[in-house]
Amino acid sequence: MMRSSGQLRRGHVVATAAVAALVSLAVPGCTAASDEARSPGGGSSTGSATGAASAPAARTPTPTPSYPLSTAPRTIPAVREHVPARGPGWKPAAAARVVVPPGDAAALADEGRLLAGELRMGFAETAAPRPGDVELALGVKNSGPPESYTLTVRGGRVRVTGPDQAGVFYGTRTLKQEVKSAGSAPEGTVRDAPAKPQRGLNLDIARKNFTVGWIEDRLRWMADLKLNQLGLHFSDDQAFRIQSDTHPEIVSTPHLTKAQVRQITALAARLHITVVPELDSPGHLGAVLRAHPGLQLRDVQGRAVKGAVDISDPASAKLIDELLREYLPLFPGSLWHLGADEYQALVYRNPQASFPQLAQAARKRYGPAARVQDLATGWLNDRANVVRPHGRVPKAWNDGFFTGGVVQPAKDIQVEYWTGKELGARPPLEYLRQGRKLVNLNDEYLYYVLGQPNQFTYPTGRRIYEQWTPLVLRGTTAVPARYAAQILGARLAVWSDLAGAQTQAQVAEGIRLPLAALAQKVWDPRPPQAAWADFKALADRLQPPG
Repeated sequence: MMRSSGQLRRGHVVATAAVAALVSLAVPGCTAASDEARSPGGGSSTGSATGAASAPAARTPTPTPSYPLSTAPRTIPAVREHVPARGPGWKPAAAARVVVPPGDAAALADEGRLLAGELRMGFAETAAPRPGDVELALGVKNSGPPESYTLTVRGGRVRVTGPDQAGVFYGTRTLKQEVKSAGSAPEGTVRDAPAKPQRGLNLDIARKNFTVGWIEDRLRWMADLKLNQLGLHFSDDQAFRIQSDTHPEIVSTPHLTKAQVRQITALAARLHITVVPELDSPGHLGAVLRAHPGLQLRDVQGRAVKGAVDISDPASAKLIDELLREYLPLFPGSLWHLGADEYQALVYRNPQASFPQLAQAARKRYGPAARVQDLATGWLNDRANVVRPHGRVPKAWNDGFFTGGVVQPAKDIQVEYWTGKELGARPPLEYLRQGRKLVNLNDEYLYYVLGQPNQFTYPTGRRIYEQWTPLVLRGTTAVPARYAAQILGARLAVWSDLAGAQTQAQVAEGIRLPLAALAQKVWDPRPPQAAWADFKALADRLQPPG
């Protein structure tokens, strides 16, 4: 759940006399010499006590360096709290290492080796850090919010701690950015944690084939931005993009092999990113239907309905469930996207009359008052029942949730709210008032649709940075702040409607600044502290264009 901004002290902390005194004790040699030491006759004599005439002339002591109070580091997302201090800060040195205590090595060695490679430092497992080292360590369990960390620069060393591996990892991302943006990390202490637990990118690999290398490069950039979720929409009308052993006949060329998927999910796990697979049903199944035309939904006049399977036919559920069970071991994350959007039977003016076989199946299963939408809701619940026993939390697009029926979607299915354009769209407040948890994919700000069809325009980082917040779920209007805790986060969504409209390189550049802006807004609930021009300049330094 979201931690309120009040649980982290905001902004720079103004040093009081007491704080300055503590800092001078904690960082010896970093404050100016005392007035007594600087005065001509101050201090104890080191010469003979027999008299000044015979004593050698006293040497003037070398002044201790004086440092201004540090300022907060410049990172994306911005750190939520920095306690300043006086001192030289820290930067990588030739003999310095990233070190992990032996007791934490099993958990943090990967994080330590990654940072050491990025900063061109050595790595060691030791409980005895040396001057210049960076120490990573786990704090006491539950000592802070999930994914939180504390980064302290003091006495020529850096120490990063957190209550979990992800928190420590995000501390290393802050240190990496500090060095890349300014050459060094400022003296003082950073305390930081995300505002939202779900933060990421959604990628349509069904309609456009993205290479493994391209996906892995996005994962690395996402990790540096402290994003933790990659959605993979891998099946649609145009193609089915992951190898299948149970139904090889539906798989398109090219596609990801299972070995490549494991390669992607393994890298994601090391970067603390959850890969969320989406096998969309009962619509968007055109690629499956080309191999199984007998499952095609047809209306009362015998016309095929694009991408839709006949959910009154038990064979449709059997096929989809076989695929779900096959892919569950391939994606070890805790979340599973069931799709459920744009089932075309339900855009007909009178679904009951247009699809009598669906209406009959609904009444048979759910009673005389049941309608086609109840059969569709039952389909969603049935698919959730397949993934839930495997420890997955189900998700579905908001237009797969219907009101006024005799069957209700299971309460634990998270709503992925995207739509403001389709006929009959329900406003987000209807879901929030039911107590449902939502993830924000507002198509007004967060939809990057290749070719810009259907009045979509490419989102800009500036617009997200200056106008959007997680509370803006639909259009440009925010929902009341009292619902903030139900909004779990947000993802930027790349949809490949016109796959040839952009190359992979163009997509990467097109989403670079929007993704950075989204990362800022889901991590830090405050209005941005930097102007857009300064934020963009920092993003360009951290990940240059092109």
